[in-house]
Amino acid sequence: MSETDRLRARLLGHRPTDTLYGWLGALLVAAFGGVLRFWRLGQPDTLVFDETYYVKQGWSLLQHGYEAKVLPELANATPGVDDVWASGTPDVFGTEADFVVHPPVGKWVIAAGEHLVGVQDPMSWRLGVAVLGTLSILMLALAARRLFGSTVLGLSAGLLLAADGQHLVHSRTGLLDMSVMFFALGGFCALLIDRDTSREILARKVGGHLDAGGGFDAPMMSHGPWLGLHPWRWVAAISLGLCIGTKWSGLYFLAVFGLMTVFWDMGARRAVGVRHWWRGAMLRDAPQAALTLVGGALATYVATWAGWFATSGGWNRQWAQTHPASGLMRVVPDPLRSLVDYHERMWVFHVGLSTPHTYQSNPWSWMLQSRPTSFFYQGSKQGDPGCAVAECSRAILDLGNPVIWWTATLALAVLVFTWAFARDWRAGAVLSGFVAGYLPWFMYQGRTIFTFYSVAFVPWVVLAVVYLLSLVLGRPDAPRRRQRLGLLAWAAFVVLAIAVFAFFWPIYVGEVIPRDDWSMRMWFRSWI
Repeated sequence: MSETDRLRARLLGHRPTDTLYGWLGALLVAAFGGVLRFWRLGQPDTLVFDETYYVKQGWSLLQHGYEAKVLPELANATPGVDDVWASGTPDVFGTEADFVVHPPVGKWVIAAGEHLVGVQDPMSWRLGVAVLGTLSILMLALAARRLFGSTVLGLSAGLLLAADGQHLVHSRTGLLDMSVMFFALGGFCALLIDRDTSREILARKVGGHLDAGGGFDAPMMSHGPWLGLHPWRWVAAISLGLCIGTKWSGLYFLAVFGLMTVFWDMGARRAVGVRHWWRGAMLRDAPQAALTLVGGALATYVATWAGWFATSGGWNRQWAQTHPASGLMRVVPDPLRSLVDYHERMWVFHVGLSTPHTYQSNPWSWMLQSRPTSFFYQGSKQGDPGCAVAECSRAILDLGNPVIWWTATLALAVLVFTWAFARDWRAGAVLSGFVAGYLPWFMYQGRTIFTFYSVAFVPWVVLAVVYLLSLVLGRPDAPRRRQRLGLLAWAAFVVLAIAVFAFFWPIYVGEVIPRDDWSMRMWFRSWI
């Protein structure tokens, strides 16, 4: 075996060779998840939870390029503006700009569906996020296949994501958080591909040097070779810029994933025998990674405000004209200065948000899903549409699949152990999603925050479970009895997760069911 082949095997490890079956399986799992997400997508045919903000703001972006205020005569009218909207009358805005505290990307996703289908159809309010939810199942299946080197585990990840209640509910609701999750996952997937492509280049360059008779004392082996432009890092930068352009919480994904990709480069240089691997990564990889990821994400983020820049009526758009610049700030264009001031006001709003809410929750409880958010509830009596018993309930509860989330809670300890003591890079990759999407919320425990924010890191919740399943299945060269037991345990878990998902299905999609059946699904008082 040549040195190039030896290094390639060392750096890239085992990769599944059943490419056709891997893609076909991932597409089938995504299609299954898509059917669940698009089934009766227009129901309920009224605005659900925070759709009252983002669905209407998406339409305003299409009409004005910025978020406009609701007409004063409709703001406090009877019927309310939501009822007017749901009746098929979307012309509820004036031209005065509204102060909104989230960037526009997620609302443009919603607006795309409204434009394609027609805003009078409730399906249009949720079409954009349903597409992202379906695509994310495909992406996670392929990412897990690459991460674990197994088509079976990749398909397991896609299937478990399809069977998660939080992911399903957000895929069927016109909110922003599915966009946060999708673009964060997109950045992660791109960096996984970059890891493999850059290691392939490193193996080829170092292996070629050794195959040609070069030694480890050569100048190239002091810090290692340059690995090129990393085009997949640019893809990650754009995706993470769109994530930040949906909600600022995407900044944490950018920071954590940026560090992760440099750590991967350090490990690769060390694995091939580079003497000063740490210094080589800091000199040849880290600056380029920072420039690519931070610079690309920043440029993408500013570009997401194109509608606000292109119009003159957006909130705070003309601030700079009444606040002349001085000193070096004179070289900054007025629209950009206005945007900076706008962001300062958004920041003040976010850090000061502490209005009590019935469904607010502490991040300590999120992994256990002990206080899920109710998106919709409607009681009815016998004779009302769909109700054939004395009392009925119709609910949409943003509840993660307990089998998946509770297992992932146990998996966190295993992941930390194997990453810290066994140096398993896969465990570190899975933990990165928790560090970026979960840990930052512990800094804001005094704020009004909700469990539904945790959908942003649900792909890594699933990957944590799949990591455990990889240990359950065992190595390919394990004794046959061990393999059979592992396969049986894997199948039992997947079947149980799907069965629990099916059990909660009615309160995920707002079906009318007897109130007793609804009560049977409220396992804890905190779920009510």
